Formats: sequence, structure tokens, C-alpha cells
Amino acid sequence: MNKIENVKLYLFDMDGTLYLGDRLFDFTLELLDTIKKSGGKYMFMTNNSSKSVADYIKKLDKLGIKATYDDFITSSQATVLYLKKHHSGAKLYVCGTQSLKKELEDNGFEVTEDIDRVELIVMGFDTELTFKKLHDVSKMLCTRKNIPYIATNPDYVCPTEFGSVPDCGSVCDMLYNVSGRRPIVIGKPEPTMPILAMEKTGYTREQTAVVGDRIYTDIKSGLGARAVTVLVLSGETTKEILDASEEKPDYVMESAKEILDILKKR
Repeated sequence: MNKIENVKLYLFDMDGTLYLGDRLFDFTLELLDTIKKSGGKYMFMTNNSSKSVADYIKKLDKLGIKATYDDFITSSQATVLYLKKHHSGAKLYVCGTQSLKKELEDNGFEVTEDIDRVELIVMGFDTELTFKKLHDVSKMLCTRKNIPYIATNPDYVCPTEFGSVPDCGSVCDMLYNVSGRRPIVIGKPEPTMPILAMEKTGYTREQTAVVGDRIYTDIKSGLGARAVTVLVLSGETTKEILDASEEKPDYVMESAKEILDILKKR
């Protein structure tokens, strides 16, 4: 079993782990400050592609967390890396927010709504979803069987203060019912993001912890990267879901406050 006592790099999921919707958990600021003071490092690792890194910096600032671009590893960033490696120069149809479209455009990709020119479909967590977008993607998937089709993340729901709203995975399921096609998934549960974070910072897998509230994304991603895995029960996952899951984390905590308690005892 990987030991949390050896961890120097903490890769935190955000919504459901450090905050819920627009409500910061009362332990979060002290936890982040204590990690820094103890000589460690943290990064924010999220599947939520509805916001660019610039947008996340603004959101965290409103919550009282100061962050820079280098503090993030997101599914949008991982998607950009995948596209540059496998589909450089492709013309994209993006079923996602303006923020996601801008991030892709800023990295050299052409985004178009002209479905006759589209060479690849990108699905994201689209908080600006319209029926026209669903219609366009359905038409392309049904009439162009070989068009590349990727999704930034597989999450079924995004937690909110009142419960949840549908996330990218739920929309992809709707499109599967229409077309019989599944996308290539880029974000968690793939190990890409934690591996990129370790490569970027130089920490080993034994020194790295993936901390999140979802087994099928956060924990599975951490297990794939062979990092320390910490499941918190402050978001989507319940004890009943945990008991039924084949994937088991190294640690289960009521919230990330328990990490703070461990650090204070060092």
C-alpha cells in the first residue's frame, strides 16, 4: 500500500473535494497553506472542461485561493496535448463552452460550426448546451461513421450545492443511444493527467497523491498512474458506492480535512 506519509505532491480534484459549487470548504485554505509550509506542492486537477485555466484562476481567486497557470492540470490541457499529438491541424466541432473553444483556438486549432468542414468532434462539459449542438453532433456521428470523436471527460454528473447536474458523460450516453458510437476519453479515469503532473514537477509516484471524490474518475486515474489514492466522501461518492466498487483507494476520508490533520502531526 502506498503511504500518504511519503507524499509531497497533492493533485486535488476541485469541485466536491476543495469546494462545492461556490462554497469553499472551511478547511481548504489552511490545508493548502500547510502543504506549502511543510515543503510540499499541490496542483488542481480537474475533469471540468467548461472553464479554461484562466477562468479557474478567476473562480479560485473569488473563493480566496491564489493560483497561477502552473498550478493546474486540466482535461482541457490534456485534450490539447492529445490533439496536437494525434490530430494536429484538424478542424474541430466543439460541443462545449466558449471558454473551451477559446482554449483550443489559443492552441492553434480552428473551431467551426460548418459541419461539412469539421474533421473531428470534441465533447466537453457544456454548460451552454443547445439542441442545435446535439443535432449537429448526432448528424455527424450518424452520417460520417469514421469521423474522430473525443470527449474531455467521462463524468456523468457535476456536483452542485443542491445535488448534481448532467456532465459530459451523460450527454455522451445520449449520443450513444442515437449513433451507437462512444468517444475516446481524454481526462480521468485515464492516467494522463497525474502522469503529466509528475513529469512536470519531478516527483515520483510514491511522492504523489491523487485526492478526489469520485472512484470512477479520480481514484481510477490515480491507480492507473500508480500514485497514492485518497477518496473523500465530501462530494459524489457514498459509502454504498465505495462498497460496491471494484476499485479501492489507498485511503478513504470523510473530507480532505483529514490530510490537514495528518500534516499537523508531522
